[in-house]
Amino acid sequence: MLRVAAIAPESLGAELGLGPGDELLAINGRELVDFLDWEFLAADEAFLLSVRTAAGEEIEFDIERPEDLPLGVSLEPPKIRRCANRCDFCFVDGNPGGSRKTLFIRDDDYRLSFRHGNFATLSNLKEKDIRRILEYRLSPLYVSVHATNADVRRRLLRNPKAPDILEQLSMFAAGGIQFHAQIVLVPGLNDGEVLEKSLADLYAMGDAIITVSIVPVALTAFSKQDVVRSPSRDEARAAVATLERWAKKARETRKTGETGEGWVYGSDELYMLADLDFPPAEAYDGFPQVENGVGSVRYLEGLLDEGKNELPDLTGKKVLVCTGTAMGRLMPRLLPKLEASTGGSFELAILENSYYGPAVTCAGLLPGEAFRGALKSAPHCDLALLPAESVNEDGLFVDDVSLASVEATAPMPVLLSYHFTDALAGAGVG
Repeated sequence: MLRVAAIAPESLGAELGLGPGDELLAINGRELVDFLDWEFLAADEAFLLSVRTAAGEEIEFDIERPEDLPLGVSLEPPKIRRCANRCDFCFVDGNPGGSRKTLFIRDDDYRLSFRHGNFATLSNLKEKDIRRILEYRLSPLYVSVHATNADVRRRLLRNPKAPDILEQLSMFAAGGIQFHAQIVLVPGLNDGEVLEKSLADLYAMGDAIITVSIVPVALTAFSKQDVVRSPSRDEARAAVATLERWAKKARETRKTGETGEGWVYGSDELYMLADLDFPPAEAYDGFPQVENGVGSVRYLEGLLDEGKNELPDLTGKKVLVCTGTAMGRLMPRLLPKLEASTGGSFELAILENSYYGPAVTCAGLLPGEAFRGALKSAPHCDLALLPAESVNEDGLFVDDVSLASVEATAPMPVLLSYHFTDALAGAGVG
């Protein structure tokens, strides 16, 4: 069922009289199943739209859309496709008991892979899903490959019915679909020779595989640590050596114009586990998987350099920067740049994760109570910056503490920030 959530004023939807609660039934007689149907079928300049109003009246609109008039229809969120796998390393299973229900949703939705870059395994596709992906050319998709060896992958997913991923990728590639792939590295299962084979298989698919990322498995204090563990320093180094060898080959043979691209990249966490320096910014080729933690530090450094002229004068001001233990090890190389550009003093609060356990080091999963405590301990600061990714769209941290409640008890103004300049440029504390 496709239901209207809101209608923008001065839009075609408003002119038609559509409103919240109306059901969008069909376009040109074709049933509207979800937002994909709506976006693709309603893209035509002229079409017949069948609607059931909130009052229960069925109406058919003969629409001829002016180019300068948007439809203005916002849809209710889709029902998320649930994951059919039971991976031992699933982060959902690593949630503490009593966490809010939304944290336990196992999503594995090809639609969100296309729309938002969420990684999906493609293990729950039906024939109609395959037809839609090909018909609508949903490309690129973001796919959790993990291993191209079908038996190893089924073991990793704990799903004996998972289809052969190479067969799936090849079938879609023949229809013009491209992919960004990820391999979550689980030592003893998909590293070593299995990793080598996976990269060889994906490389052989040519342009269909745009990029590959290698990310170490992330475990919380509540994960199944009796059956899965994080890579050791030596294991992480071996994985880095493997991916960098393939990246070198890619730069020499996968040409884009006059240059080559690395194709396969390791996440920041993998390099930190390996105790190795990050590659230079240019090695990430435009940061195609930065949202997956690949090149985050170099990306942040670049944003700081680009936005330094937009920063306010903070002379005499003290700014508290709160982050997790992963970025905490790297902030000392970034904060001097901020101090030089603003004249302010930046103090670092490195927070250990009291909700998931100390093994979870990313700032985005820090609980609200950890931030509350850090802010109360720094009454001498004039401003505090919190990682914006730690708060969801409802203004809640992972422990269900609201940003508003943290702000209410903080002894200074609090701003959410992705890369410093986004918050400080308009802070008004200069």
